[in-house]
Amino acid sequence: MAVTELGIVNHRARFADFVELTKPRITFLVLITTMVGFYMGSADGFRLLLLFHTILGTGLVASGASALNQYVERDLDARMLRTRNRPLPGGRLLLSEALAFSLAISITGMIYLNFFVNGLTSLLGALTLIAYIFVYTPLKTRTALCTLIGAIPGATPPLMGWTAARGEIDAVALSLFAILFLWQMPHFFAIAWIYTEDYARGGFVVHTSGESTGRQIILYCCALIPISLLPSLFGVTGATYFFGAILLGFIYLSYGFAVALFRSNTHAQRLLRISVLYLPALLVLMMIDKV
Repeated sequence: MAVTELGIVNHRARFADFVELTKPRITFLVLITTMVGFYMGSADGFRLLLLFHTILGTGLVASGASALNQYVERDLDARMLRTRNRPLPGGRLLLSEALAFSLAISITGMIYLNFFVNGLTSLLGALTLIAYIFVYTPLKTRTALCTLIGAIPGATPPLMGWTAARGEIDAVALSLFAILFLWQMPHFFAIAWIYTEDYARGGFVVHTSGESTGRQIILYCCALIPISLLPSLFGVTGATYFFGAILLGFIYLSYGFAVALFRSNTHAQRLLRISVLYLPALLVLMMIDKV
């Protein structure tokens, strides 16, 4: 009986490690933004079955990309305090099985999207994975511009949701992409500010805590305000979203100003928290006020 119980515990632990490879919180955010893009792009009724296929396929691709990222960065993760206990640096999974798992779910997700959604959405998923693993990930140890590059695949999920519903990319879809792209920059800068020493320990070249990063936080927060108004200007959302986006944008900007002025980890942590609140608030407002 004890052996059986021990075996169950081991299976559960291994399952949890495979789940951890997929970075569930990031994947969840990907799926939320994909769903928003799908909803905003749905012009002839909300097709639940198509949404299911879109979410499942996108979730597999996103999970596979995260798992491949951990596979590639396993040695760097081992140096950092916040990542050294991940499944691969911690030695809880074999490299071969982690790679096989990552490739299997990634490829399955792309094929699934192609057959059950459409070729454009599958192509976007493939390009996102390639950009994330083969462009953004290697650049993280070479240039601080990696943050700018990494925001591109990070902003693609709402675009995939839109193309799943419409089968095309238009100005409105690109505005959703731009909103998520700009939102990510202060969010990532806040993380880099808080973990500057840990990133340096891991060998990552990121924006460090300092005056330059503070200026860039303000720049991207300022740029986000007019860009976030585009859905209303394109006639997709109404006045409630328009004025709500302005209010949320200035709240986000005020926290960015605090980081730039006081240059402390405390204010960077506050910016990080408000960034996590800003995005869902904006997206919910967008969905509620869809015209």
